[in-house]
Formats: sequence, C-alpha cells, structure tokens
Amino acid sequence: PAAMPAFRQVGEKQLPQEVVFMAWSPKRDLIALANRAGEVLLHRLANFQRVWSLPPNENTGKEVTALAWRPDGKILAFGLTDTKRIILCDVEKPESLHSFSVDLSITYMHWMEVTEESSVLTSFYNAEDESNLLLPKLPALPKNYSTTAKIFSEEKSDEIMKLLGDVRLNALVLGGSSGFIEIYAYGMFKIATVTGVAGSCRGLCLSSDLKSLSVITEIQDSSDSEAEITYFQASKLDTSLLSSYLPEVTRMARKFTHISTLLQYIKLSLTCMCEAWEEILMQMDSRLTKFVQEKNTTTSVQDEFMQLLLWGKASLELQALLMNQLTVKGLKKLGQSIESSYSSIQKLVISHLQSGSEALLYHLSELKGMALWKQKYESLGLDASGIEEAITAVGSFILKANELLQVIDSSMKNFKAFFRWLYVAMLRMSEDHVLPELNKMTQKDITFVADFLTEHFNEAPELYNRKGKYFNVERVGQYLKDEDDDLVSPPNTEGNQWFNFLKNSTHLKESPLLFPYYPEKSLHFVKRQMEGVIDQCLQKPADVIGKSVHQAVRMSLYKTSQSEDSTPQLFKLPFLWNDKTSNIHYVLFTMLENSISKIYILRRHTDTSRSVSNGILAVDFGNFLNNSINESSDSRCYSCLDAHFYDDETVTVVLKESVEQEGKERVLAQLPLSSVYTDEDQDREFIWDSTKRLDEQSGEISTRTVFLENQWRVLENMKAQYVSVNGIRKVSCVLSSNLRHVRVFEMDVEDDGEVEEEEEEETT
Repeated sequence: PAAMPAFRQVGEKQLPQEVVFMAWSPKRDLIALANRAGEVLLHRLANFQRVWSLPPNENTGKEVTALAWRPDGKILAFGLTDTKRIILCDVEKPESLHSFSVDLSITYMHWMEVTEESSVLTSFYNAEDESNLLLPKLPALPKNYSTTAKIFSEEKSDEIMKLLGDVRLNALVLGGSSGFIEIYAYGMFKIATVTGVAGSCRGLCLSSDLKSLSVITEIQDSSDSEAEITYFQASKLDTSLLSSYLPEVTRMARKFTHISTLLQYIKLSLTCMCEAWEEILMQMDSRLTKFVQEKNTTTSVQDEFMQLLLWGKASLELQALLMNQLTVKGLKKLGQSIESSYSSIQKLVISHLQSGSEALLYHLSELKGMALWKQKYESLGLDASGIEEAITAVGSFILKANELLQVIDSSMKNFKAFFRWLYVAMLRMSEDHVLPELNKMTQKDITFVADFLTEHFNEAPELYNRKGKYFNVERVGQYLKDEDDDLVSPPNTEGNQWFNFLKNSTHLKESPLLFPYYPEKSLHFVKRQMEGVIDQCLQKPADVIGKSVHQAVRMSLYKTSQSEDSTPQLFKLPFLWNDKTSNIHYVLFTMLENSISKIYILRRHTDTSRSVSNGILAVDFGNFLNNSINESSDSRCYSCLDAHFYDDETVTVVLKESVEQEGKERVLAQLPLSSVYTDEDQDREFIWDSTKRLDEQSGEISTRTVFLENQWRVLENMKAQYVSVNGIRKVSCVLSSNLRHVRVFEMDVEDDGEVEEEEEEETT
C-alpha cells in the first residue's frame, strides 16, 4: 500500500489577481505576494489568511518587480519598475518606513546578513548604544498632521530604531536592467555600485562572508533580427574589499544609516511645520479676504485700520464690515487658532528640528574622525573634506532654523497685540462692557499694532497672486516655501553689532569656524542644500568600493527558448543559493533535452581561487509514480518545472510527467543533495570549455539518477508550476501555471519516530 502523502497541506486559495512574486518571511510563517495589479499582500500560513495589503499609489508605483525580506523578518522591501523606487515596508502594518530612488528598473533583490564573527565586530556591536547615551531621544512628531508624519509619531514604537534594525551588518543587493547592480547596507545606505556586468539581472547572491557576489544575467543578442537570442551567464564578482574591511564597512554603514534616518526625520518635521502654516493661511484667507474684498471705498484697508488705531473711531464702512463679517466671536476664534498654529510651528523648530540637526552634527563629526584614520578608512573612500562640508551645511541649517524662531517670535507679538486691540475696539462698537484690564494699551502695544498693520496689510500687488491675498502673512511662510526664490522680506540686519563686526573683519569672513549664513534664502532651500552636500559625501564610498569589485569567473550557460516568454520573469530559473557553512554558491537551472527539461546543479566556492569537485551535475528522477508506465520503459520521464533550495541539504522541485497521456500529475518533491553528490564516479570530472555555452556541451556532463523514497507528494487537481520555500520555517507554497491558485504545505510533519518506522514498513 502507498504511504501517506508527505508534507501536510495547510491552506489553499484561488486569488483574484495573478501573483507575480512570492517570498516567505525568514522568521515567521508569513508569505509576501505581489500581484499584477501592483498590490503587495501579506498572508499567514494558516489557511492562507490575509494579514494586510498595500494597494499601489502614486507615491510608490504600480509594477512590483522584486521582493525581499530583511533577514530579521521585520521589514519587507519591494522594488517598483514604473517609478524606479525601492520601498521598505513595516511588517506590522502596510506603511512605507523608508524609500529611495534608483537609476534603472530593478529586476531582482536579495537581502543577506553577514555571519562573520570577530572580536572587533563584537565590541562594535556592543558600543552601538553610545550615541543613545550622549544624544537625547528624538521627540515623536505630533499626531495631528497628515500621513506623512505617521512613521515617527506612534509614541510606543520607536520606528527609527525599527528601521535601523539589528546592528549586525545586512546588505540589500539590487540588480536591474543593463548591468545595474547596487549594494545597500542595512537596506538604506548605498555601499557599492558595481559596474562591468552585462545584461539584465536575473539572480543575485552575496556570500555571507562578503567575499563574492554571484550574478546571473540575461543578455539580449540582437544580431539575428528574427529571434532575439538570450543567454545566461553566471559571473562571480570578487568583493574581497568588503570582507577584508568588514569591521570598518560595518561601522561606516551604520553611521550613514543613522544619518539617513535623521534626514528623513528632519524632512518630516518640516512637512509638519508646513501643514501648521497652511492652517494659518486657510484661517486668514477665509475670514479676512472676504472682509477686504467687500470693501469699496478708495482708502486702503491699512489706512482704515490706522485711522481706528489713532482716533479710536472707525469709518462706518469698516464698522459694518467688522461687526457683520468678522463678529466678535469670529475674531476670538481666529486669534486663538492662529496663535496655536504659530506655537506649534515654534515647538517643532525647537524640539524636532534642533534635536534632529544636533544628532546629525554628532554623527557627522564621528564620521569625520573615522575619515581621518586613513589606514582603515581611506581605501573605502571616506573623505574628510567632504564630511567637513556636510558639517558646515548642517550648521547653516541650524542657523536658519534659529532665524525662523526669531521671526515667529516677533510675528506672534504683533499678532497678539493686534487681535487684542481689535477685540477691544469691536467690543466698544457693539457697546459691550470692556473689562478694565483689556483697556490698558501701552505705547509699546500701539507700536506693535502699527507694525502689524504696515507689515500685513501693505498693498503689495506682487503678493496678491500668492496665498494670503490682500494682506501679507509671508513673514513666516516665506521660510517654509519649497521654492528657489529668495525671501520676500528678509530679516532686517541693520545695526546688528555682530553683522557689522563680521563685515569689517578681514579674517573672520573666510573663517572655517563660522557657518555660512544665507540671509536671502528660505529654510527649505538651506535644507535641500544640506541634503545635497550630505548625499555627495555619502556617494563616494559606493563608487570606490564598486570599482574594487572585479569579475572572477564568467560562464555562458544556455539560450532560452522563446516559448516561455509568457511567464512572469520573476519565477524563471536559474536560482542561486549560498551555503553559509561550507561557503559554496549553488546555481540551479534547467535545460531542455529531448523535450524533457532536466535540472542542473552548478556549484562554486565563494573564495574565487578555490574550486569544488563536481562543479556541475545533471539530475534525473527515477520512476516513483508506479501507476503510470510499465517498469521496462525509459525511467527518465520527469520534467522539472521549478526548483528552489529548501536548506543547505535539500532542493524542493516541482515535476511533471513528460509522457503524453491523460491525467498527467504534477509532483512536489524534496531532493536531498546527499543523493546527488555521492562519492562514486569522482573520476568523470566535467572539463569546462569556456569558449562554448554550457548547453552546447551538455553531453559531457555526468547525470545522476535519483529515486525519491517518500519525500514527494502528488498535487491533485492543480497545474502546479512554481514553488517558493522556506527551510527555516519548513514551509512551501505552490503556485499554479495560471498564477492564481495557491497551495501551502508544511514540509516535515512526521516528527514522531514511531510513525516513521510504521510508514517505512508499509513502503517496504
């Protein structure tokens, strides 16, 4: 009697959209899917339940072409072709924590973790927290602003720390069209731009000791006009610079990651400030503009108010407008809302912008210290002068923020005086009782009100087309404008002793100790400038490290047949795997032979100088479905549809019987490598002729026939085509050829020894 089927099915679903990519979480029983509609979905293993979905939007994009999990399973990265962006998404809720743009569209992503241990690294991992001891915790952004600020606003979860993740180095490797390969440390900071690889990337694998990077690319050969012929090459890039400077690379990347998160934080604080500002404008616009528009006398609003201020008596018209349009209640409300918006902008500058930029200064200064330690960091491309410029740029930003504080301060004074004065005037008009303490108006207050009137109600026609028509509330707003225009009314520096001192001193003008000050520019402008300078100094290591990468091996594998073009590229073999313990890269791929697609396993050592015996082998599956054919016939009757490494010892395959007959079953099976790499026939080592493609010399490759004992299961009623597995969690997900039908399995269920023995007896 046949044994029970292996692997337990735990869920099955028909999905509404075609799935184009799937990836299991490395740490939990979650699988991420991307579909044709551009959604990213997260499903649980149990019953294939949906946890959340992230619909496509204009900020991210619509065409997902790659997915990768951070090795700790807390962050999911996906790449979008149409917007050329990479989004890092929180696993707990569908929210983008960080995103960046790349130059070309991404076709493959691989996120790995460094497993090397060394005393230097351990001491660095432990010292990571020293910045937390020295720097105050960044205050959370206020909740009441739009979604942009969501990231840092949940008080409980420290989202910045979640983004930074574990201090052990992990690297997100991106591959794209026309030889584009970039490595991002911690998924955020670009640590290398690799050049010199031809073709668009189909698979990437960076070894966990950072010694080598395997790449599989597809090259379009358009010399033949009718059929575009594609061949794959597996190139091994030697990345030994990264591995030999591992502690330095880790430390530098960590600093850069801190800096990126801080820039993000400052950007969001500014966004919140702009929103608070918009709030003021709307209030002013709705109340006061109407008020001014309905005025039809020749005198200007400013004059009318001035008259009220000086003689305490308003023209009838102004009186009517104030009482009917504005009303006492309305005035009170307007005053309160404007005051609260101003003070929230002030709070954001004091607590958020300043603490963010101080932390930036701290990390940049540390980085500068690293750059000056030449023997360790010079070869990685850290450059002290660039960092020096970045520090200066941050200084200028802090100066600008302080200037804004002063402007807000004076605006608030005038505003308060004006509203208080107008409130009293209106109470008098309506002949209400005026409290005596409101009635006291000092000379100073009168000056404030007069200032306010000249500033805000001056008839400046060039301001009419901006927001805040007819009156000018640009004093604060001009700092928050994201435009390159100069400030409309820059602060008045006449008679400022420090400025005069600077002007007259020859030496201080050029002094590197003084941060340059841009009196004509807005806060946004200075922030953009700061970002540019910092980007510039973070850019250099990527180029230097990228140039150090050189190609060690290059092999042409095979041509693809045109027929399979309909399948989404994301699933097509070849598949790369890195065995961390023995430092071997494996490549799995299939080649057609007598209309049977046969699976090949190629293995190479990550240390490019060492070779591995049995560099390449083909695998045949002996007959194990006893029902279909009589025993005498050819045993080679299975085509391999998809193959993935399950763990270092096993490959999971989807097979189909290749004999044309009814009821062709698809089979999910586990192929142990131990049955492939046996110690027999070591003598027939395949000699590679590098002038030819592999498929032209496949006859020379030795083939192993493997009989699967009980590690297989027939997939009934399903045209299974693709499989995605996770050996750590021992799960697999099979997808049908129409890309809509999913089945999930737990792969090793039989943990009870007794059951196994019984089963073995049964099978024997």
